[in-house]
Amino acid sequence: MPRGELVRLRAMGPADAEALWRWNHDPEVMRWMDDTYAHSVEQVRRSLEERPRNAYGDFLVGIEALADDTLIGLVMLQDAEPEKGIAKLDIYLGEKSYWGKGYATDAIRTICRYGFEDMRLHKVTLTVVTENHAARRVYEKVGFVEEGRLRQVFRRDGKWYDMFTMGLLASELR
Repeated sequence: MPRGELVRLRAMGPADAEALWRWNHDPEVMRWMDDTYAHSVEQVRRSLEERPRNAYGDFLVGIEALADDTLIGLVMLQDAEPEKGIAKLDIYLGEKSYWGKGYATDAIRTICRYGFEDMRLHKVTLTVVTENHAARRVYEKVGFVEEGRLRQVFRRDGKWYDMFTMGLLASELR
């Protein structure tokens, strides 16, 4: 599995259900992410058990800190098609004690390197809420550039927010 300077990416399984459930019920972690309906730990465990194996078009892995083998988040390349060579990136760190210490940057760099080298992708895209300044800084540090703006597509606390679309070509990875 892919390994960076601070993290290793590894397959997720039913044993990760409690951490995933905890993160998904933390308002601070979920602040700039799409809401989902509440699930029990058992429902999360079952979804991880029933999840299809990772494949080219849907690659989900856990982010583990190399320093202590703690699962700290997850990252995903999805909607990849070999004919287009493009995938969409989703990431979040659920363990807040690891925020602001370079783990997200390393995880993004590691998954993008894997996408470009092993999956032979040409481009990785993402969307980010315009107010999520910390995430934007991380994406830009890795080399992502703003490509467009989706107007009023994210709602939080009764307010509508815009989202940026961002992209990273293989040649731009830093």
